[in-house]
Amino acid sequence: MINKSSAISALLSFNGGFVDTAGFLGLQGLFTAHVTGNFVTLAATLLSGTHGVIAKLLALPEFMIVIAAARLIGAALRARGLPARQVLLIAKVICLFAFFILAVAFGPFPDSDAPAALWTAFAGIAGMAIQNGMQRVHFSNLPPTTLMTGNTTQAVLDGVDLLRGTPGPDAAAVRARLSRTLWSIFWFALGCALAAGLYYLAGFWCLALPVAVGAATAMLRQDG
Repeated sequence: MINKSSAISALLSFNGGFVDTAGFLGLQGLFTAHVTGNFVTLAATLLSGTHGVIAKLLALPEFMIVIAAARLIGAALRARGLPARQVLLIAKVICLFAFFILAVAFGPFPDSDAPAALWTAFAGIAGMAIQNGMQRVHFSNLPPTTLMTGNTTQAVLDGVDLLRGTPGPDAAAVRARLSRTLWSIFWFALGCALAAGLYYLAGFWCLALPVAVGAATAMLRQDG
């Protein structure tokens, strides 16, 4: 039986992969979760002369501002004895819903620097920024759910250590961490794959799925 922690990891990782892939496909190569990846695509955009320079330049500052705001709001909520984690999960769902509505209403976006495209991108980035911030504060026991390079590195290191013969007491902890890491990678990859397929079939309407997944995550954990 899947425990609550594993379910949360699966749902968050799925959304991390799905939203980043759908955003990349629909917003001219913009990463909404892996925002530092926009440095690479920005260089390619400048070289090729295509659209998306403004969106890619603003992605990281917006990401940082939203994380800072979420941190301050969460601290204020906790100081008043209110469920910070739950409120922030709901805020993330609201951002994803805005991303969905704006994308469906105004997309597709041949120019991702157009005002409607920028507002759409900002909504998606805000949702993923909240998830990234919450990962560090409220789900620090889980592997990262939006960036898989670190997870892949950790999985390889743990796999090698187990093959080399990690001592008994440590082996159980390494196996548990490897299991959690592979679980996160699997669900992130599944989110990426489904986003690509559903975007091809339904365009931006596919973003209804991460809204539903985000709502399920918010309902799954009521404490905190």
